[in-house]
Amino acid sequence: MSNKRDISVFPPSTNHEHPVRRNTWTTTTCLARRENFTTQTIRRRNEGAINGSSGHPAVSSLSHGLGALKNIAGDHCSAPDDEILLDEWDWEIGVGLYGDFRRAEADGDAVALARIGRWYDRMLDSGLPRRHVNSTATLLTLALLAQHEGRGDWVAVVRDWAEWVATQLPRTDEGGYQHTVKERDNDGELWDDTLMMAALFIAAAGRLCQRDDWVDDAHYQFLTHIRFLGDRNSGLFFHGWTFLGRHNFTRALWARGNAWLAIAIPELYRIAPPAGAVDRYLREVFGTLIGALLRLQNSEGLWHTLLDDPASPIEASGSAGIAYGMLAGKRERIMPPHLCSGTRAAADRACSALLARIDRHGLLGDVSGGTQMGHDLDFYRDIRNLPTPYGQALGALFFNERIRLG
Repeated sequence: MSNKRDISVFPPSTNHEHPVRRNTWTTTTCLARRENFTTQTIRRRNEGAINGSSGHPAVSSLSHGLGALKNIAGDHCSAPDDEILLDEWDWEIGVGLYGDFRRAEADGDAVALARIGRWYDRMLDSGLPRRHVNSTATLLTLALLAQHEGRGDWVAVVRDWAEWVATQLPRTDEGGYQHTVKERDNDGELWDDTLMMAALFIAAAGRLCQRDDWVDDAHYQFLTHIRFLGDRNSGLFFHGWTFLGRHNFTRALWARGNAWLAIAIPELYRIAPPAGAVDRYLREVFGTLIGALLRLQNSEGLWHTLLDDPASPIEASGSAGIAYGMLAGKRERIMPPHLCSGTRAAADRACSALLARIDRHGLLGDVSGGTQMGHDLDFYRDIRNLPTPYGQALGALFFNERIRLG
């Protein structure tokens, strides 16, 4: 068991990538303890964490910031078991749970794993939400936790949801997962996000339930999404594709969308590694993506909301996801050798720039607000930057991976 202090960063949920208003965030996460951070304290503790000292101060700062966003009262966060306080189940929560599970798994932190399990038990007792792509994201960690703990009741929930994905989730032409969300069905649309939110789950469920057909479907989703979302000229990915008109909307090379690809491809290798031609293809695509992203990192170490437009706003959550993908690709040994040194240096530059954006309240700045499918590029340029729950989650995901590497 780890002797490190429990720090959980589980993001709340707004929707998929939908406009965020501060007073609409209804999901909460608990801080390990409420602390009166100052800017100097946060910077000093964050730098210590990244340089290998004990604890996870950078993640602690983001937890504190998430609590500030959620206006969590001190009484809620002084619970003796440091319970996770959440009242909604959606994609942002799924990203945060996944990162925290992987940290706890790597550290052998049985206390944190048990705490995650108690949250699932409480949520399952209260009833599952309507099923769509984004609510599926939270099932990924449950599938991994069920395999880790051998809980048959959790396995049954995962199997039932995976059967729904396999047989009832709306599909586009050519069998892609239609990016359904709680607000709308997005008929005929493929989005970058779906690989992270649903395809990784069906891969994990397939491994857990010994369903090779589900694993094959996960691999197929990667191939299909790459086919329709990939930009052959740049090696990057467009935000979306619609079969209703057969186009990539405004052909936006959106930072957070490319971050989802940068994260999801190495995580697929971690969960259900492809073989043969699929393995070869995904390795090539990943290397091309990372090479393109390296060329677009700005002098400070971050990426812009529109990757090919340096006049568009800096985007910290997408930058955290991209930097995580660089580290994860090396961890999963799918990074082309000629990119290994460059990606580590790029991740280090991103780390410094992201640490500088954690303010005295633990909030990660320069995060683009929730993003629907845009129909002109100014839509992306004009999205307001503000602290968001998913920004806290993606920041924590990256910092945990960076800390793991030492």
